[in-house]
Amino acid sequence: MFIVVLTAILALIHLYLWKRLVKDTTRPGRTRRLLTVALLGCLALLMAALILPRVVGVRESAWAAWPGYLWFGLAAYLLLALLVLEPVRLALRVRTRRRRARPDTAEQAAASSEVNRRLFLARAGAAAAGAASVSLVGFGAATALGPPNVLTVPVRLRRLDPAFSGFRIAVVSDIHLGPLAGRAHTERIVRMINEAGPDLVAIVGDLVDGTVAELGPAADPLRDLSAPEGTFFVTGNHEYFVDDPFAWLRELERLGVQPLRNENTAITRGRASFHLAGVNDLAGESHSDAPDFDRALAGLDAARPTVLLAHQPIQVTEAAARGVDLQLSGHTHGGQMWPFHYAVSAVQPAIAGLSTVDDTQLYVSRGAGFWGPPVRIGAPPDITVLSLRTDR
Repeated sequence: MFIVVLTAILALIHLYLWKRLVKDTTRPGRTRRLLTVALLGCLALLMAALILPRVVGVRESAWAAWPGYLWFGLAAYLLLALLVLEPVRLALRVRTRRRRARPDTAEQAAASSEVNRRLFLARAGAAAAGAASVSLVGFGAATALGPPNVLTVPVRLRRLDPAFSGFRIAVVSDIHLGPLAGRAHTERIVRMINEAGPDLVAIVGDLVDGTVAELGPAADPLRDLSAPEGTFFVTGNHEYFVDDPFAWLRELERLGVQPLRNENTAITRGRASFHLAGVNDLAGESHSDAPDFDRALAGLDAARPTVLLAHQPIQVTEAAARGVDLQLSGHTHGGQMWPFHYAVSAVQPAIAGLSTVDDTQLYVSRGAGFWGPPVRIGAPPDITVLSLRTDR
């Protein structure tokens, strides 16, 4: 059903693009036919990029992924640019209709001239939209494919023992290994995390877009993550998009990454400690692996702070109701492509950075990778090092 709905939406978008970029800018003939075929080819590449990984596998579909997803990003910004130009087009159309309503020959000639003028303006508008879109997507691709920013964020926690003052948690999310991001992507992220020297690493979901058989080698560098207190992982929604998400949990354990599946553990320094908990993603319900906050937070000492790993920021509502001190999340990509962050903001309590929900602090990473178009505009990728501070 999802593919059917998505196909319908993409078809309507491309119909609009055809109307504005092809039909309005050309006269009937060979040029219009060639441009129509080219646009249909771009749509076909996009659909292949979306569907083929599930049919023939990640590696076998890489040939379609790069052009298909780049066109996805370009089509999105072409749509926005053309919509911005719609008021101008409508104003000129009203003006032309008024002139055609006048019966004299001079006005009829003027109307004919206006048609040619509209053709010129349609071409100028299409060129402007194309230039703006190509520039934005080029900049966004360079940002998405470049190294993530390493952010250092101080966070004060209630009841944190002074022994943990300065304790550093590296938070990384949404790595999205798949047809566009492979082993080199993981190696760079691991190197950057290790260079930051964290005490603990938290991977908060959406690590992969494929099976262990397809992407195991790409994830293998995770075994080189180095943190004295270990590396921990919670599932994101994309982990459940494969037939056997539990295979990834077993693979991560083999790589030295500890999944927290609705469970908690104590992080200790001498006699001091804080609780680290993790809940499954909401998408786990489809695999009988739903989030269970009661189980994840069972047996905790109220005198010690709790840090919760939960992929989606929206899960903070449950966390706040149970007195969690700090939730670490991802999922939003910071919106990934401006201005689409407005849509993300409508369904999530925060899209990036540190905020507070009731008495629970929420930190949302923009993620170190991307999904869909390899484009980030207004939302650069990041790896965050949280430096814990006592509130005393």
